[in-house]
Amino acid sequence: MKPVQRTEILDYVTYNERRDAVRDSALAAKNLRRILVGEWFAFLFENRETVRYQIQEMVRVEQIVKEADIQHEVDTYNELLGSQGSLCATLLIGIEDEAERGVKLGAWLGLLDHIYAKMADGERRTPTWDPRQVGEGRLSSVQYLSFELGGQAPVALGVDWPEQELVIEAALDESQRAALQADLDEADA
Repeated sequence: MKPVQRTEILDYVTYNERRDAVRDSALAAKNLRRILVGEWFAFLFENRETVRYQIQEMVRVEQIVKEADIQHEVDTYNELLGSQGSLCATLLIGIEDEAERGVKLGAWLGLLDHIYAKMADGERRTPTWDPRQVGEGRLSSVQYLSFELGGQAPVALGVDWPEQELVIEAALDESQRAALQADLDEADA
């Protein structure tokens, strides 16, 4: 996917004036790219609009004005965009109860090896991730994943880990598949 450019980022005053419209559009894009798998896992696929929105919000909240600092935010958030044929997602592991969260995140250290994107032909594609995201003794509740999809949107996402009683799959609906396919097509253009 084409990275967000510094020239696309508004200063925080101008952004504040346009924020409602930008936010509404970005949240609509995020909703199409949010895939819930079971009761604990939310995959948030990123595209240029969602990343640009996150950069704008960071610049606004921190009132960043130095060019080098804005460029740093652009460079950092661009890492959430997939390369040609791939998509990146933020995996949020949502476990409300703090005690249960600690136990599960400790037991789920190997979770990332059991996540997959299911393609139309039934093939399962496993993601790559930065091993620095996995801490000592427990998994972080936020993970950044990259799925190499060969330019085709998946039909489902899942976790296949019988030893942890995690065998779940969620089919993507037509609008979700269309949104992800549009992102892949943009990356290949």
